[in-house]
Amino acid sequence: MEFKDKLKKRAEEIGITLDAGQLEQFEMFYRMLLEKNKVMNLTAITEENEVIDKHFIDSLTCGRVVDFSKVSSVVDIGTGAGFPGIPLKIAYPELSFVLIDSLKKRVNFLEEVIDALGLEKIKAIHGRAEDLARDQEYRASFSLCVSRAVANLSTLSEYCIPFVKVNGYFVSYKAGKGLEEIKLIDSCMKALGSKIEKTDIFQLPGEDSSRVLIKIKKCKGTAKRYPRKAGVPSKNPL
Repeated sequence: MEFKDKLKKRAEEIGITLDAGQLEQFEMFYRMLLEKNKVMNLTAITEENEVIDKHFIDSLTCGRVVDFSKVSSVVDIGTGAGFPGIPLKIAYPELSFVLIDSLKKRVNFLEEVIDALGLEKIKAIHGRAEDLARDQEYRASFSLCVSRAVANLSTLSEYCIPFVKVNGYFVSYKAGKGLEEIKLIDSCMKALGSKIEKTDIFQLPGEDSSRVLIKIKKCKGTAKRYPRKAGVPSKNPL
């Protein structure tokens, strides 16, 4: 089965229909990812089926907990090689996206992808979340924040929630062990004016281990002191 057929089938299994143009964009993204990975470390996952399932389909699972018809703008924090931001943008082209990463080389790659795929209403930004969250252009500006970044939920929430509008959402993509982090999150949620609204546990095709989506609602404005200075949220989580 060809790449596009595999991806189309996998997407339909999670309730997402991709047209011919979107499938073409995904395949181009895959080819660019493999090519760039030869000269810089973007991903350890390169086998076709694994990229489809563990990068593309995993990114799209956000639709399990988010009604994208009610979303207008999305920010992806610590996007890395573009996950989950680029797959979500391809699947929901009408939405506005900002992808943020602290490594300029990765941002350069994402700019190449955005240009090659002809994506509109999307930009990749080089910077640290704790700095950009204080920029009035980005603070409290998005209806949805997503992140697959590797950090504990408390640290990640402090980085991400300041970007979200009141009554907007932050969705954290986690391995199954992320459920353990929820037990330690109460004080963080109170400090950030947020609450966990939903947790969704599932398995990707062919995987034994579980994945979890943690959907957090921002109930009120975030205090100006958050996020704290670089390094503090990870060393001293809320």
